[in-house]
Amino acid sequence: MTATKAWLRERSELGICALLVVLGVLVLTDAVRIPTDFAQRGPVGPKAVPILVGSLLLVVAVMLARDVLRGGRGEAEGGEDVDLSEPADWRTVLLLCGAFLANAALIGVVGFPISGAILFWGAAYALGSRAYVRDPLIAAGLSILTFAVFNNLLGVPLPGGPLMEVF
Repeated sequence: MTATKAWLRERSELGICALLVVLGVLVLTDAVRIPTDFAQRGPVGPKAVPILVGSLLLVVAVMLARDVLRGGRGEAEGGEDVDLSEPADWRTVLLLCGAFLANAALIGVVGFPISGAILFWGAAYALGSRAYVRDPLIAAGLSILTFAVFNNLLGVPLPGGPLMEVF
């Protein structure tokens, strides 16, 4: 049992290969199910890009698996300010996830300007900023600016919530 675990641990990149195969098969399966009519689709059709992407995912998975099984290994992360001996900072990760989930849960209720401000302020707090007056003001400004750019300039409708009449 330990020999199998050691072999798999030395070739952990095979897990990425398996994930790529699953994604490739999923994309190809969904692409085949896209309803098309020759008169509607033109020369290329809506299936072309998903089939290409799914096929390329499978090709990359096979090439990576071949490299790993021949002894290829990915290089260890060598970030300039990353101490690899330190454990992950799960508090920051969980706070960022909480800010993102709060945005997702509130965007339909209070609109993007408010939920976006919560997201921006929560991200700043999670990453260590403790300017309790400045951060919410900057977050609100960024959120309103983002809403205005997407909603008014780009034509991508975002839920405005109670501030819909303001913009």
